[in-house]
Amino acid sequence: MSRIDDGLFNVHEHALEREYEVCPRCGSELHILNGKRGQFLGCQSYPACDYSRPLSHKEVGIIEVMEDQPCPKCERPLALKSGRYGFYIGCTGYPECDFIVREEEEDSQVECPECGKGHLVHRSGRSGKPFYGCSSYPKCKYVVNAPPHPDSCPDCGWGILVEKRVRGEMRLICPQRACKYRGKTI
Repeated sequence: MSRIDDGLFNVHEHALEREYEVCPRCGSELHILNGKRGQFLGCQSYPACDYSRPLSHKEVGIIEVMEDQPCPKCERPLALKSGRYGFYIGCTGYPECDFIVREEEEDSQVECPECGKGHLVHRSGRSGKPFYGCSSYPKCKYVVNAPPHPDSCPDCGWGILVEKRVRGEMRLICPQRACKYRGKTI
């Protein structure tokens, strides 16, 4: 067995050069921290100094005005905008006019098993994770995280089954926690 050269693992020779920034308030070093909205720079002398700023500067606001597209509510032009959750199209007359173009929601044509009035619609949350929620929201708040099927559960009688991967196979299972039905392979 060959001997490993210790010089390969010398931290000082192979360390990435990093530029240090100084806190504009107190003069301490800024370092990268993780928060619920991503990484940011924060002062090392926290909590004495609470200075922080985003690591990347995202442009928020109007990106491009679409003069040929009038708002259906107020007839002002629509604009491509950048916001907290990504790009969207909205009225240039905001806040007087609150019109925005929403994505078309994909209706699964599966009736909501909780209220029986709405259908389960494909949506995505703040983080982009897909889910299926009742179209009667906010009156009905029923949600499943997997694609629904109109078949009812043979064990408990619940109105839908969902597609889930169980031990490497796609199966139709009951979304009720108390029911342990693991149905046929798809």
